Amino acid sequence: MERFLYRRSRSEYSAHFARRGTLLFTHEEYAQSRGGGSPRTVDSLLRKHVQRGRIARVRRGLYVSVPAGGAADTVDPYLVATKAVDDAAVSHHAALQFRGRTYSMWTEVTFLTRSHTRAFRFGPVEYVPVRPPAAVADLEDMGGGVETVASGGGHARVCTCERAMVDVLHTPALGGGWEEIWRSLEMIEFFDLEAVITYTLRLDTATTVARVGVFLEQHRERLFVEDTHLERLRAHAPKDPRYLDASREPGRLVHPWNLIVPERVLDQRWSEVA
Repeated sequence: MERFLYRRSRSEYSAHFARRGTLLFTHEEYAQSRGGGSPRTVDSLLRKHVQRGRIARVRRGLYVSVPAGGAADTVDPYLVATKAVDDAAVSHHAALQFRGRTYSMWTEVTFLTRSHTRAFRFGPVEYVPVRPPAAVADLEDMGGGVETVASGGGHARVCTCERAMVDVLHTPALGGGWEEIWRSLEMIEFFDLEAVITYTLRLDTATTVARVGVFLEQHRERLFVEDTHLERLRAHAPKDPRYLDASREPGRLVHPWNLIVPERVLDQRWSEVA
């Protein structure tokens, strides 16, 4: 699927998904609003409203009202992701995009969930469930760093910039590759470094520790990274050299992280294709 909508036009993107009198609700919420009733009655009423064009079915158990003269797919995509399943939290590139901190705008919204649910499309947006890393899956908020934030007339559950930073470095495919990741993270003016380090160590993955360490060291002056921050990470860096990712692209061995990083990433020569 083509993820990219366009680059550097967040205001347009926000306007496209502006809330225009839409209301997002679950099957259970609709039943409660009617004071209960049999499941068959609730299902029958929902079907009638869909047939008459008053509401649209987003996915099984999730609906959106259709405003007069409007379209159902103007609903806020971060609310849709949040209501897709009970424990959903907008994550990775989508979490950074929610906060206006991505180099490119995507029509894909990822969300963390422990449940086994399928990806779905509504309007122009593809909604993709992502299982949390095994090391944190059973922890509260799947490892922490999840906030409830006002969005589109409701409240979305969204990963913080700190968690999203580590998650895209941990799973770069969900961050759009190294150029997109680097350019996006460089748009963030401030990180809670304690939160970054704590979550990084929770993942218990030496390669991820090294990736985070390289990024922080490369941007230490701008982000006010101190030696104490880096020392905590260095203690968990790989013991033997590792490539930046599975592509095993040649590069420079960066000490003390034992990470082989392509020159284009270290020097940010993004116009060069590996």
